[in-house]
Amino acid sequence: MRMIRSILFLSAVTLALAFKNPHYATGRTTMVHLFEWKWDDIAAECERFLGPRGFGGIQISPPNENLVIWSRNRPWWERYQPMSYRLVTRSGNEQQFANMVRRCNNVGVRIYVDAIINHMTGTWNENVGTGGSTANFGNWHYPAVPYGRNDFNWPHCVIQGHDYACCADRVRNCELSGLKDLNQRSEHVRTMIVNYMNRLIDMGVAGFRIDAAKHMWPSDLRVIYDRLRNLNTAHGFPSGARPYIYQEVIDLGGEAISRNEYTPLAAVTEFRFGMELSRAFTRGNQLRWLVNWGPQWGLLGSGDALTFIDNHDNQRGHGAGGNILTHKRPKEYKGAIAFMLAHPYGKPQLMSSFSFHDTEAGPPMDGSGNIISPSINSDNTCGNGWVCEHRWRQIFQMVAFRNTVGNTAVTNWWDNGGNQIAFCRGTMGFVAFNNENWDLNQRLQTCLPAGTYCDVISGEKSGNRCTGKSVVVGNDGRAQIVIGSHEYDMVLAIHMGHQSRL
Repeated sequence: MRMIRSILFLSAVTLALAFKNPHYATGRTTMVHLFEWKWDDIAAECERFLGPRGFGGIQISPPNENLVIWSRNRPWWERYQPMSYRLVTRSGNEQQFANMVRRCNNVGVRIYVDAIINHMTGTWNENVGTGGSTANFGNWHYPAVPYGRNDFNWPHCVIQGHDYACCADRVRNCELSGLKDLNQRSEHVRTMIVNYMNRLIDMGVAGFRIDAAKHMWPSDLRVIYDRLRNLNTAHGFPSGARPYIYQEVIDLGGEAISRNEYTPLAAVTEFRFGMELSRAFTRGNQLRWLVNWGPQWGLLGSGDALTFIDNHDNQRGHGAGGNILTHKRPKEYKGAIAFMLAHPYGKPQLMSSFSFHDTEAGPPMDGSGNIISPSINSDNTCGNGWVCEHRWRQIFQMVAFRNTVGNTAVTNWWDNGGNQIAFCRGTMGFVAFNNENWDLNQRLQTCLPAGTYCDVISGEKSGNRCTGKSVVVGNDGRAQIVIGSHEYDMVLAIHMGHQSRL
């Protein structure tokens, strides 16, 4: 009997871990959301930048057919109004999608699909999808799937704001913002969703973001996840590898639905992470309190958490967290990103944006609604209306920092009792932050071997020289660390991959 209980326990543990491994190529640790990029442009970016720079993966925008909404000038959120599971969007067609996945996998960069499986469209006067499909909104009929009235939740209802505090059944069975709510207990609905996701797995994707997971019953999601195929070994995945799944569950406390209901299934998006770091790096809290960053802050267990500062929702004031840092406050934002990438907690995701003033605005497009590709400037930043935070030196250099320090622990924490902090990552890296109105100028323990290192924030290693600051580490592991309060960046970081010979 004891043996049976042990086997059942181990099976439960194995199941809980099965969907929490992103299966990055060896030595890679970080993904980036290339929001609204076209498939051909993503393939090129994998080969020219993301692969060589050591990025682990990309979250892409939903690849399935969506409703075209010209009446709102093609807003970004039309991608979240599915018409069918055909692989045709403004980002490209099925052939371009398959080509992107293959090319990115070939250079060690994995693809994660934003899966919209909670709902279909709202009701609009417009009624043509990006692949030409039409629907009968009044009859809940989507012939291109096909779905009919019996595949949706009844009786018809729409989620009200107060439902989140009291009524889990309404949050999961009623419509989110008028989007027609699929019934995942329907065997037909499950089959259509599983077929769609398995088709993407067969094409080589590594996993999925589950949009609006909070609005679906965990028991229904478990059935769907368990029916997914293993990752495709022809794309370099190990035999038996399960897709990485991270579920969008906004839970800041006090609601009827808890993120803890979803962690037994797969990973969960940790919205409190970006909220708390945004608060700290805008001086709403002191950096010194980050000494015990992680579950002691009320965050999920590290292995359960997909972490980020901002995402496509909350950088526009949607979702959770209030005053989230974005690219529009670059110094503080890069400080928060650097902390995310320097600290071992969670599996980090970066945001790569397009510029916007109107929070509904879609990506840069021409008069026909076609997405305009990012241009690449001579300094490797982007143009044509694209921000491309992942190409900012202070960010992609910290991706390399995280790759270098690996699984080492945070050691030798130092702070000034306020907003200056520093710590080591084992004997592989060291990082310091100055978010005060006065200079940081301290001799600190770096935990690194004696030598001269290039600060990866202010510059790069070029040959045997540093294009930015250099840091001389003595035989005792200590170095004079200087970050002026008026410098362009509030961070200094050195690691074993950037030792120079000055």
